[in-house]
Amino acid sequence: MVKVAPSVLSADFGKLNDDIEMLNASEADYIHIDVMDGVFVPNISFGFPVIKSIAKVAKKPLDVHLMIVDPQRYVNQVRDCGAEIMNVHVEACTHLHRVVQQIKAAGMKAAVTLNPATPVVMLEDIITDLDMVLLMSVNPGFGGQSFIPGTIKKLRQTAELIKQSGSKAEIEIDGGVNLATGAELAANGADILVAGSFVFSAAEPKEIIAELRKL
Repeated sequence: MVKVAPSVLSADFGKLNDDIEMLNASEADYIHIDVMDGVFVPNISFGFPVIKSIAKVAKKPLDVHLMIVDPQRYVNQVRDCGAEIMNVHVEACTHLHRVVQQIKAAGMKAAVTLNPATPVVMLEDIITDLDMVLLMSVNPGFGGQSFIPGTIKKLRQTAELIKQSGSKAEIEIDGGVNLATGAELAANGADILVAGSFVFSAAEPKEIIAELRKL
């Protein structure tokens, strides 16, 4: 089974508490939290007060994905919000190794994200230090986009890099995930699927999460 990390970016913020309780009662493995700053990506989502509010209710581990510039400035704040995983973009970190070590020193799992146009080779010198690699299968910034087919090739390349290096990193995919794309991703080595609008727009979100986990 693959793991599922529903993205609360697609939740109803008018009833966020109810949506988090729904995830608590579901088969979700993580709660994926997308933080956007309007600079690194062309959108603004939410900040630490909202993450803290989610953490008070959540019974699933928080997977915090920072789509922001200079994420190293916020390592301790992410930890203090209760995150288990802190996820930063390779494109946003001039000194990526240092940031990964900061995350681990703070007691969190370290994850690194690649945008669709960023090659897997960028991870070669850091892969053995990572707990997770996140491959964006859409251009980051907005929910509800279509899956980029070239992600499958990158997924295979990442899986091979992990195998050859002896890394223990899991591979997470974010963007355009549904039952069809999810099945193809699972067949090609994905460990964790992030799903936002596909889960939260469903009539029965818990059933969708359960179906994704069976892929």
